[in-house]
Parts: sequence; C-alpha cells; structure tokens
Amino acid sequence: MTTRDDTRLQLDDIQAAALMPRPHPYAGSYVAARIDDRRAGRELLRRLIPLLEPVSSYDPTRPVSLGVGLSYAGLEALGVPEASLATFPAEFRQGMAARAAYLGDVGQNAPEHWEAPLGSKEVHLVVAALARDTSLMQTLVMLAEQAVRDLDGVTAIWSLDVHVPPDGREQFGFKDGISQPAVEGTGILGSNPQEAPLKPGEFVLGYEDENGDLPAIPQPDVLGRNGTYVVFRKLHQNVAAFRRYLHENATDPADEELLAAKFVGRWPSGAPLALAPDKDDPELGADDERNNTFLYGDDPRGLKCPVGAHARRMNARDAVITGEVRLHRMIRRGTNYGPSLPPGVLDDDGADRGLMFAFVGARLDRQFEFVQRQWVNDGKFIGAPAERDPLIGVQDRGEFTVPRQPIRRKLRGLPDFVVNRGGEYCFMPGLTALRWLADLDT
Repeated sequence: MTTRDDTRLQLDDIQAAALMPRPHPYAGSYVAARIDDRRAGRELLRRLIPLLEPVSSYDPTRPVSLGVGLSYAGLEALGVPEASLATFPAEFRQGMAARAAYLGDVGQNAPEHWEAPLGSKEVHLVVAALARDTSLMQTLVMLAEQAVRDLDGVTAIWSLDVHVPPDGREQFGFKDGISQPAVEGTGILGSNPQEAPLKPGEFVLGYEDENGDLPAIPQPDVLGRNGTYVVFRKLHQNVAAFRRYLHENATDPADEELLAAKFVGRWPSGAPLALAPDKDDPELGADDERNNTFLYGDDPRGLKCPVGAHARRMNARDAVITGEVRLHRMIRRGTNYGPSLPPGVLDDDGADRGLMFAFVGARLDRQFEFVQRQWVNDGKFIGAPAERDPLIGVQDRGEFTVPRQPIRRKLRGLPDFVVNRGGEYCFMPGLTALRWLADLDT
C-alpha cells in the first residue's frame, strides 16, 4: 500500500448514481443484459455514456438517475484483456453465487433457488434507472431500451420495477433509507452530524481510505480509477410471516408494535429507539435533522435499542463491538418491489414483494462481505453467538434477546423473514473508464 495526500475526487468522472442521494419518492427499474458479441457490447456502452451524469453536474431539481455496472463475466464478454481482469479482487472475479455459502446464503437462500438468470454467468451488464415519478422513469427506461435496440449481440434478459412510496416505508412498514455516511470531498452531507465524513477511498477507487492507504485498483489506472463496486440483491420479504410472528408472541397490538421496533431498532415512523425508547414519535421520525442524530454509547446493555437489533447491527456507531465500525461502513440503498400486503392481513397472498438492496463501496471484502458474514449472520461480535439479525439473517429457527429490567425477554423460533432471490457483484466504472471499455480494439 502507498499513501497520497494531494488527491482530490474527480467528481466529473464518477457516475452520479454511485454517490448522489436518490430522489424521494421515486420509481425505477433494474435491467440486466447479456453480451454475446463484444463489439455490440462496446457499442451499447457508447450509446449509454451520453445518458450518464457525473457527480459534478448532478442536478437535484431534475431528479433522474441512470447508472451502469458490469459483472466480471461482463468485462470478459467485452474483451477486457486477461492481464487487466486478473487485477480485480478475487471476490469480484468469483461473483456472488460462487461465494454464497461463505456469505451465509444457504438453504432457501442458496443459488439453486435463485430467480433465473440471477446467479448465472449470463448477467453481464446492469442498468439502474431511477426518477421522481413513473413517467420520468419510463422515459429513462425507454432511452436505455433504445440503446439496446438493433444490437443483435446484446439481449435484455431480466428486469425488475422498483419504487419508494411517499412515506418512505419498506414492505414491513418501517421508514427506510435514513442512515447514510458522508463522503469526504463530495459535499454530500451524511444523515448523522455526529459521524465524521469518511475518506473517499472507502467508496471510490483511487483515493485514500480510512487506514490512510491508497489500495491497489484494477489496471490499467484508466480502468480502475473513479470506479466503485455495487452489490445488488433481490430480497423477498415474507410480510405475512413477520406479522404472524409478532401477533403470536405479543400480548396485544401495542406490544406487537414494540416488539417489531425492537427487531428493527426504529419505530415505523423512523423514530429511533435510541431517542424514543418507549413509544413511536412520528414528529421525530419525520424530522430528517433529528431522526438519525444519535449514538449508542449511553446504552451499552441495549435497554433502549437491543444490541442485536437490525439497525444497530448494520451501523453500531460508537458502541463497543468486535470490528472497527468505520472500516465497514457502506452506502446502502433499499428500494421496494411488488405490491404491499394490505394492513392487518396475516395470510400470505402469494405475491412477490420485497426490497431491491444495493451496496456501494470500494471494498467488497471488508464492507459488504464482512457485514453480511459477521454482523448479519453471526452474533459473536455482540456476545450472542446463537443470534443473527432478526430481520434479514438466515435464522434456522433462531433467537433474539430483548434486554429489559429486571428480566430480559428471549424470543425463539424465528423464521426467515427475508429470503435472497439472487443478485450479483458489479463494477461501476468511471466515465473515462467506460469510454476506454467502449474503445477496446481486441
């Protein structure tokens, strides 16, 4: 590793979709394509590049966003030289499906149960189109589809429409997308003023990271610099099972709401248990300047927010845990798909609904994979080896502890409320890198 102190982010070369906040509410669509002819794939990139905005020119008053990522198989399909391919990290070269057991994607989460073609080597290029309303999103999708049209060597093989409703709530009924880090040098404010901005190298390749290092990047430099990695996962949410478990393990509706909040770490409104431990506070939940301004250091036992709650596992803030929190921070995006289950319904209606999860970061291994293995699917780091994330962990009839005085509350027999239906690791190149890929002559 080397260090370099005079590097400023080249905001005119980084895809806006990687770093910029998303509009709210918004609609969107993910489209995956297979590249059968490298020349057609390069032509597709040439057509998409004019549709992409850099961070420097992103206009929040015109809230549309188009992002392009490539899998390792996609880089191969474009004809990237072997010498360059070998400089990508091993976890990216292997892909999500090959690392499923390592990540904890077992049982019904295993690749053999994934939605085709996810998990196959056919997912080469992924386009994410997002806009404030459906009409704008449809325009973006139309532009992307026009880019593919008449390219015999490129085929759209999978798509998923997504949305975030005006109240910002995901399918379980909780306000989502509240906690995001600030990235030094971007001017983008984080949602917690008590968290110092993170070094840009945590999210963009070619810059200093939190260790003061300048990590190796894919070569040549024009390919790796200003790129990042994106993980996307289609997470099916079993809303009926979640509601039934609460109903069967609570004493009354108020206790159901409290138990759900203990699982999540927040109330449905978005108010955090750290600031509103006893009941929901919709005014606090709606206040973006207050609903994420807190730490956990004054609650080491988890009497306000359980140490094993989903939100606390994903970002332990100042709490003392195994693992340096700032080295595992990541930009997380969650977007609903499918219809909502009507309120009060406890029986599954058979509809596919859930969350399209996306991670953005420069280190797949110590960001996404570490969090998935250690903080989601293990409990040793909080002193509860038998417990996993109560909301998104692979449970195997798991346990969850709610600290309270004088006697803690122990819940058992948790089912899997969330099931991975498939995904992939993608590289989101900088704009210069995309032009380099489009102009390959091999």
